Amino acid sequence: MKFTDDQIADIGDEIIRVLKTVYDPEIPVDIYELGLIYDVQISDDADIKIIMTLTTPNCPVAETLPQEVKDKVKAVENVNEVDLELTFEPSWNKDMMSEEAKFELGML
Repeated sequence: MKFTDDQIADIGDEIIRVLKTVYDPEIPVDIYELGLIYDVQISDDADIKIIMTLTTPNCPVAETLPQEVKDKVKAVENVNEVDLELTFEPSWNKDMMSEEAKFELGML
């Protein structure tokens, strides 16, 4: 089934909403505001590709966090397949955080 641009935009909005419910256990800010999500690609048949990173390669949730992201995005209505790629290029740094995240952590 092919989706319209509007439907794809709605799916994208819902994916972002869901990503904002996933938290790095060491930082009280969601992974989207932290800047850990590098890219979300949505095909016209709602196959999703997510490129994300972790705050450090040896992050204690390196196994569970990507799976949680994948499971939550897969649960979004109309989502077909979810392909998640974990990358450390470029490596994450504090500059990737949103203003909101920096404020939340007292960095502003």
